[in-house]
Amino acid sequence: MASPQEILEWIKRDNIQMIDLKFIDTPGTWQHLTLYQDMIDESSFTEGVAFDGSSIRGWKAINDSDMAMVPDPETAWIDPFMEEPTLSMICSIIEPRTGQPYSRDPRSIAQKALDYLKTTGIGDTAYFGPEAEFFIFDDVRFDQTQNSGYYSVDSVEGAWNSGREEAGSNLGYKPRNKEGYFPVAPTDTLQDIRTEMLLTMLKCGVPIEKHHHEVATGGQCELGFRFAELVKAADYLMTYKYCIKNVAKKYGRTVTFMPKPLFGDNGTGMHCHQSIWRDGGPTFFGDGYAQLSKTALNYIGGLLKHAPALLAFTNPSTNSYKRLVPGFEAPVNLAYSQGNRSASIRIPLTGDNPKAKRLEFRCPDPSCNPYLAFAAMLCAGIDGIKNEIDPGESLDVDIYELSPEELAKIPSTPASLMDALKNLETDHEFLTAGGVFTEDFVENWISYKLDREVIPVSIRPHPYEFMLYYDC
Repeated sequence: MASPQEILEWIKRDNIQMIDLKFIDTPGTWQHLTLYQDMIDESSFTEGVAFDGSSIRGWKAINDSDMAMVPDPETAWIDPFMEEPTLSMICSIIEPRTGQPYSRDPRSIAQKALDYLKTTGIGDTAYFGPEAEFFIFDDVRFDQTQNSGYYSVDSVEGAWNSGREEAGSNLGYKPRNKEGYFPVAPTDTLQDIRTEMLLTMLKCGVPIEKHHHEVATGGQCELGFRFAELVKAADYLMTYKYCIKNVAKKYGRTVTFMPKPLFGDNGTGMHCHQSIWRDGGPTFFGDGYAQLSKTALNYIGGLLKHAPALLAFTNPSTNSYKRLVPGFEAPVNLAYSQGNRSASIRIPLTGDNPKAKRLEFRCPDPSCNPYLAFAAMLCAGIDGIKNEIDPGESLDVDIYELSPEELAKIPSTPASLMDALKNLETDHEFLTAGGVFTEDFVENWISYKLDREVIPVSIRPHPYEFMLYYDC
């Protein structure tokens, strides 16, 4: 664990002149401010560094926008993408007038979720292990004007390019739809770039595990890193995104974490493994279904009960619901099962090791703000434990093979972001319990999503509508 003093000594010892402070906005994008080294001292780690927050998405208006960012010394690493040696740190945001955490700062909300967990006595640590998928494209173009709207993505691996004339010659080896998991080279053309992505993450302090091609054609991939405590796991995920995008740019490629950038093939998810520990030991291992404790089963009950509202944070884009449709291995059914990837909650087969016992919530996608998504999932689970919510019977069948009549008996995920926001409006007490989320934050989130995303998308013609209706 690094201390402020150790960071300052590092800066002095290596003559690091530039300090880059990163923080996250409400939707989930990193912002940054770079300072000369003499602008950082020991007080910066308690009182913060002042900045103007008026232009940050989802934050306060210009008349109430003085903020301070407080760097976390444990997040320090040398940024591998900057020519001048630059020390990077992730920050939380405080109100300079009070010194208290800013109520709309996602990282502070995540910390409050952990603090709330401790006050309940249920546990003192929440571990999260996200599995964020993404696409590597060779080219992307999009535009929206008054009289036109289009997008176009391309990849040398795209099945749609099997007949294309390519420089030199077309060698084939294009993964067919749903067959990208996971052939070797030459079909997998992305081995070297994924390796560089993974090793770059390691240089930035992320505990790495693996990398591989994913199911979809067109360059879908996944890198893996080890689980961590809630806030640190979100820090790792943001570093993950930063490294992947910038390594891709170095190769003249582009990366997207959009849940559904391609029609007709699997979308991009972010399955989230999670567990609660207390006094250094796991609380999810027991003698119930799939070797789960009552605590774990009630946690599942909370996730399932609140999922229609929860998805407003874990699946927060209009594009999220293009992924959550039947037929593409997406978890649209709100059920739980051991080792069953067709259920929205899977209990991995981990043997008799109590420390490995966990659950995997398969609905989330990487368009989310991880601090908010992890905090919301933990709050839902805590509510399930506190109120002893029964998750019902497990569903130990291939849900994708059930008849329409059988499927009708299983609750489903919301059909759109609008539906999820409506559910959040009527069901958010589990988020405000313990003061983790405020009413102001929830209301601001709903209005932001409606005004900036849902309504703008709904009032614009879609290209496919021209195919359907132009000759009407």
